[in-house]
Order: sequence, then structure tokens, then C-alpha cells
Amino acid sequence: MRRYAAYDPPEYVSWSPDPELSRAYRERVTADPARAREIEALDAGRALDLYRGMLRFRLHDIALARWVKQGVISKAWLGTGEEAVTIGAVHALERNGARGDVVGPMIRNAGACHEMGMPVADLLRAYLATSDSPTAGRDLHVGDLEHGVCPPISMVASLATVMGGIALSFKRRDEPRVALTWIGDGATKHGEAHEALNFAAVLGLPVVFVLQNNRVALGTRLEQHHVPPDFREWGRAYGVPLLPADGNHVLDMYAATRIAAARCRAGEGPVFIEASTFRMGGHATHDVREARETFPEELFERWGRRDPIGSYEEYLATGPWDLDAGGGDRETRNRTALAAVERELTREIEAAAEAALESRSSRMPVGASAVTGVYAGDRPPVAGRQRSEVA
Repeated sequence: MRRYAAYDPPEYVSWSPDPELSRAYRERVTADPARAREIEALDAGRALDLYRGMLRFRLHDIALARWVKQGVISKAWLGTGEEAVTIGAVHALERNGARGDVVGPMIRNAGACHEMGMPVADLLRAYLATSDSPTAGRDLHVGDLEHGVCPPISMVASLATVMGGIALSFKRRDEPRVALTWIGDGATKHGEAHEALNFAAVLGLPVVFVLQNNRVALGTRLEQHHVPPDFREWGRAYGVPLLPADGNHVLDMYAATRIAAARCRAGEGPVFIEASTFRMGGHATHDVREARETFPEELFERWGRRDPIGSYEEYLATGPWDLDAGGGDRETRNRTALAAVERELTREIEAAAEAALESRSSRMPVGASAVTGVYAGDRPPVAGRQRSEVA
């Protein structure tokens, strides 16, 4: 994939596959028999869709970073380096709109929104606060229950209780559906997170909690707010199965989530997944320099070599699937297919950005709309959408 010096972390700009890490990536695929079976069941199209989802996520973030540099917006919250945590989990679910599984993303899990079916242009419109954005210009924490996405709020961990409520509705209706949300390592220190985990455990709810351990809470390192080295003991503490996963390995995240979701559908939920990853930027685009001063340079270098998109791209190029029916050897065909996907997605994101900017020119909220939609039953119209009864 193409790298962008103006927007990518410096460790990604000159990225090339590390032979030792590539070997470890392949070994991870077969290390656990149950996860290996889930991965083996993937066909070439679905394996390529995982790549497509991560790349779409990265390009979405690059579009936002470009707008920041251009002065279109003041800041953006990016998921750079953590794409596999989001995309692997979402692709493991039943994505059937308002009738399927439901996800509750944090703002850094924006890839969940477009992989559940929300248009990328709508995600970009949210940053521009246009009247045709999912929140009609009110908030950039977006979702759409018609696509199975419960919108978050800025108080991190609060969504965990909401997703528990959604999972409870599934259980009471005897529906084979699953709720999934992500909780950052910092957000686990909020009391509401513990209430949500305990509530789900006691009632046996069909909900998957992804503990997204990216080793930093705003500007506080993990060892400054968390005593154990990881979250492996949290499952035992709550009496809940916990599946550790490599958060930079999209296939490992996919397989772990497939197993977790199956347990939930069988009435064996909830399930925790600890996703080990690293945030390659700042809390947002405004504090990248401060964020990089928070950790030693060697840590960025180490995680930079494990770029989740580059690592998976290399695995796909030399891996078990034939991604293209054209001529030449398999690796050549696969790299040709990957390049074609990148061209396709680059055009898609550029078109989405243009559409969002057009909305900013012609569809900004009128002042009077500020006093509508404040109370239940008095909602402002959201472009082309109707209220969902998903929960």
C-alpha cells in the first residue's frame, strides 16, 4: 500500500516487511486449533474484504488528517495502528442491519461504522457538522441503528452499560444476536465499566467486550494506571471467559471474535477479548508530539514494524488464497489484486470527501434547529433515515 509522509506515522512511511515478524504472523494463524478452523473457513473474497476494511479505515483517517492540515477541521481522532482490532471484530459478526448484531464503537473505532454499512461520506459529514450528517450536525460521535451501530458519547465506558441493555433485550426476546463494544485500557478505570462487566456476567448476557489495550489513556501510560502487565486475569475476576488476541493481527481478532460470538449465541456469554495493540499517534491530531514524548522512541519503532495493514498485506500476497484469476504466479496475481483494491478505495474515499465538502457548502444546519430534537419525541430529521427499533 502507498504510504504518505504528510499523514502516516514516520515508522510507516518507509515500512517494509520484517522476515521474522512475517514468520510469526503466519505461525499465529495456526497456533490455536479453534481459531485456525475459523480462518480456514474464510474464502478468498472474505479474506480480501478484511484487507479492504482496514485500508478503507486508514484512508478515512488520512482524509481527516488532510483536512486538519488544510484547516478544514481543527482536530480528528484517528485509529492509526489499531485498525485490526476494529475490522477483525466487526467482520466476525452477523452484519444484517437493524436485524443483525449490534456494535458500539468508541470514536477511535470509526471503521466499525463503515464496515457495518454506514457511508464513509456520512462519517466525514459528522466532522463538518452538516445537516445531512447522521447527527444532523450535532455531534461527531456517530452511529445508526438501522446499520446496527449504536452511537457512542464522549464519556468513555458509558457505552458498555448501553450495550449490556441491548444484549439483555436480545436475551429476553430469545434472539440469536450479539452485542459487541470496545473498552479502552484507560476506560476500564471508570466505575461504569465495572458495573457493565459485572451486570453482563451476572445475567449471562450475549455481549462481547473487547478490552482494547493500546497502552495509553489520553497521555497516561498503562503502567501508570494499571497494576498487572495486562488484563488476562480480568476474566477470572468476573467469572467470564477471556480470549487474549493480537490486536495487530486481523485474522487473530477475527477468529477470536467468531469464537466469542458463537459462545454468546449458545447462551454462554458474556465473553471478554483482550486486544493487545498500540496507538501510533496522539489522543487526537493536536497532541501527536506530546504523545510521542510519552513513550521511548524504540516502542514506536517496535510497533511500527507491526503495522496491521502492511503485515496482513504481506500475508495475503504470499498466503493460501488466490485473490486474482489473472496470469502469472500466485504472488504476482495477489499483489495485483491488492493494488487494484487500493485504487478502488482511494477513489471511494476521495469521492466521499468531495461529497462531504459539498454538504458543508449547501447543507449546514439552520440556527432554529438548535432547539429541536432536545427531548425524546422531538427529534430533528436525519437525512433519509427512520428510527430503528433494534433494541
